[in-house]
Amino acid sequence: MLRNKVLYVLILFIFIVVQSASFAQDSTTNLPIKKNKITRFENEMYYDVGNGKTLVYSKPKKWAFITNLPKDAGNIVAATVKKDAIKPWLIIAGTTGLLLLTDEAIITGVGKFSSNIGLDGNEKNYNFLTFKLGSKEVVPFRLPANLNTAFYQAGQGFPSLMIGAGLYTYGKIHNDYRALSTSSQLAEAFILMGVGSQMVKRISGRESPSNATVKGGKWQPFPSFSAFQNNTPKYDAFPSGHLATLMSTITIFAENYPEKKWIKPVGYSITGLVAYSMINNKVHWASDYPLALGMGYLCAKQVAKRNRRVVSNVTAAKKRKGELNYTINYMNGTLIPGFVYTFN
Repeated sequence: MLRNKVLYVLILFIFIVVQSASFAQDSTTNLPIKKNKITRFENEMYYDVGNGKTLVYSKPKKWAFITNLPKDAGNIVAATVKKDAIKPWLIIAGTTGLLLLTDEAIITGVGKFSSNIGLDGNEKNYNFLTFKLGSKEVVPFRLPANLNTAFYQAGQGFPSLMIGAGLYTYGKIHNDYRALSTSSQLAEAFILMGVGSQMVKRISGRESPSNATVKGGKWQPFPSFSAFQNNTPKYDAFPSGHLATLMSTITIFAENYPEKKWIKPVGYSITGLVAYSMINNKVHWASDYPLALGMGYLCAKQVAKRNRRVVSNVTAAKKRKGELNYTINYMNGTLIPGFVYTFN
């Protein structure tokens, strides 16, 4: 009897020590906790997304969307000169070349079709919270006043940032590594695409359709900083920053939530509407799009690749070998805590 009591006390002591150690290390615990198709293990979370694949996310780091920028930017540049990039480059160059020959015809055709269906191409907004900063009027928030403007604004990045903020909030509340990582990836891609598209715009210097002085828009490479700032539509058509940002957003969602089959069809449909609206309001030529889409896709693939791993379910199972589980048994009127270590 005494031996049993000593054994019970020893088991209880081990139980308390192990529990205390796990909470001291991390409030999320280093032991496997399974919930539906999600497993938490050693500061990582495993998400079974079907098709024999599991996504693995490490515990998110603060300001990762800033600290990862230099290396991810370097990886993006390096990816563009690899052998695997030859085919995509040929597709982008060929498509851009064909569209350059038809830009004027596309602009005219879109304008006629939109007029026939009553789709106003003029950008119209309801301004909110307008205030003056020195001599300039600042409008921090606008609502679209017609359908074409609504499509156009969908590509401006604000919706992506709002969704990212929502994912971040959800991730913090539920301690969900995937949601937190996805929100960080969206923020990083937003910065990379903003900087990247601006660099190419300032190199190419192509006129927008609304300010075109020649058919297809005049190209004025490397405009001065002041010229670009004072008359932006004369230089910033190529490539489309809207489509680059939108494509990166859709790709990041698809890479992190592959089990959500609706993301790509819905996302690509929205992309098509945004592309149409920017031709209709004469902000972009059709030939501004192939490079933008390629930039957004490549950026998102590189950012996602750095922030999560894709493993087969067999590999994930091996990683989780040797699981420690706690048990509580009732014997002879006494609750007995214990643990079971399973070898696979």
